[in-house]
Amino acid sequence: MRPDRIDWTPPKGEAKQPAQVRRILRLFRPYAGRLGVVGLLVAASAVVSVVTPFLLRAVLDTAIPQGRTGLLSLLALGMIAAAVVTSVLNVLQTLISTTVGQRVMHDLRTAVYRHLQRMSLAFFTRTRTGEVQSRIANDIGGMQATVTGTATSLVSNLTAVVASVVAMVALDWRLTIVSLLLLPVFVWISRRVGRERKKITGERQRRLAELSSAVQESLSVSGILLGRTMGRSDALTREFADRSDGLADLEVRSSMAGRWRMSTIGIVMAAMPALIYWAAGLASATGAPIVSLGTLVAFVSLQQGLFRPAVSLLSTGVDVQTSLALFQRIFEYLDLPVEIAEPEHPVHLDTVRGDVRFEHVEFHYRPDQDRPTLTGIDLTVPAGGSLAVVGETGSGKSTLSYLVPRLYDTTGGRILIDGVDVRELSFETLARAVGMVSQETYLFHASVADNLRFAKPDATDAELVAAARAAQVHDMIAALPDGYDTMVGERGYRFSGGEKQRLAIARTVLRNPPILILDEATSALDNRTEHAVQQALDTLAAGRTTLTIAHRLSTVRDADRIAVLDRGEIAELGTHDELLARDGRYAALLRREALPQPAAAPAETPAPVPVAAA
Repeated sequence: MRPDRIDWTPPKGEAKQPAQVRRILRLFRPYAGRLGVVGLLVAASAVVSVVTPFLLRAVLDTAIPQGRTGLLSLLALGMIAAAVVTSVLNVLQTLISTTVGQRVMHDLRTAVYRHLQRMSLAFFTRTRTGEVQSRIANDIGGMQATVTGTATSLVSNLTAVVASVVAMVALDWRLTIVSLLLLPVFVWISRRVGRERKKITGERQRRLAELSSAVQESLSVSGILLGRTMGRSDALTREFADRSDGLADLEVRSSMAGRWRMSTIGIVMAAMPALIYWAAGLASATGAPIVSLGTLVAFVSLQQGLFRPAVSLLSTGVDVQTSLALFQRIFEYLDLPVEIAEPEHPVHLDTVRGDVRFEHVEFHYRPDQDRPTLTGIDLTVPAGGSLAVVGETGSGKSTLSYLVPRLYDTTGGRILIDGVDVRELSFETLARAVGMVSQETYLFHASVADNLRFAKPDATDAELVAAARAAQVHDMIAALPDGYDTMVGERGYRFSGGEKQRLAIARTVLRNPPILILDEATSALDNRTEHAVQQALDTLAAGRTTLTIAHRLSTVRDADRIAVLDRGEIAELGTHDELLARDGRYAALLRREALPQPAAAPAETPAPVPVAAA
């Protein structure tokens, strides 16, 4: 149950870290003004915070030794005021920076979702749903803390470090040099820790995506049914436990990566004040004090003010390295090429008659296929006419139907609607022109009314009822406990196959498309249910251009023309009577269907169809 790998190669130069960092920074560009305000608040906070040590020096060297109580009171008030101002500035900068970070996260989530909406059906047939969900939820969620806090942390800590160093030099440059000697070593250590955590994070997110995929597949209604009926529940639990155990080990490794080295930095920084006091004490014992007591205490206070943001700055660097792995996974999705894009200057049709024409159409799913899935397809379906496509399983029937609404694009030839290549039509026109009812009916976990209104959000209650009556499903809905407000449940499993099909038909009736594609819409139903659904389909197809992909030939006898596909090519074309008289492949299929079968032949399973096309 491994997730499908993404066939993706980073654009030249983008895989390099500096380019990736520049790309991340571009995400913050729309919020430059707010970030500028944060920068000003941070700078003001840093300046105010370094004033306190100088006030402390004045207290110890002047106010207390000279007994100047008035000056002492003013200095104490100044220290309190500095603390209050610093706290207020910190709250404001946190508010603004968190808001900016959340907006960036929102932009990123929306960008990924929008890009995935533009991907072709082929992408979703080779990528597990859990993998996609993990990229959006786990990867973007995993870098949320870094994005919301990193900008402020970088600016505030960097400003605090610079302000502290300047103040320390002003107090005593010799002690400052001693305090900063080990900083380059600390920076080197933090960079190594960051690279180590980045590598672990990439592996952790990959494992997390696998776990998410396993949960999505095995705990869905279909997964539970399959696991229970196959007696695999315990095996699935063990497999999940193994994945979870591996993920737990990675989490521990990620948490402990470089922990001892970073702790060493903290110990050294904590020991520095003691060393300063020790050196000053030795100098004083020899009769040559380096600095006054007030300066010494103020310097140590500044030193602590330096080390805290310095350690935080190093930790932020480690977090940034970790987040780069998450950003890279998100950018992989954003950089996936859009195979089916709207033309730069799309054609908008106010009215669609429904004339459909296939001209020399060829199609293959992969460039390295031995032979095309479809080749040399030339067909015409006049507006209001009907065409049935029949053939053996795997002959390319469903693939042919997917090319009309551009779920895939042809790799040769073209498909025209009212004389316009479908690749030149706007997506809005194409979606309004073509409706599809397939064997694989998808229903949301929402009310019946909401599922129907997915096709037409502004549909009135009267329109819902009319569509349901046309699909012969109104009486069933009315008998439900809450009528049209009844929740359908996960994937509509509370309804039978025939009921779900008729709900899909009602949904398509609401859209009222001039071109209708029926892809094996009744092949999985029993004869009685098929008859009811077929009546609803006949009502839906009246007056529309209809392309029917059929498994049971009894449903296509009245089609204007019938095309027989064989290995992706048109083997026969004509009316039912003409093909029967020809005694070719179509007649052979009819004879085979008429023979008593020991077991029901498996229905051709079409590729998943996006709900928007249903």
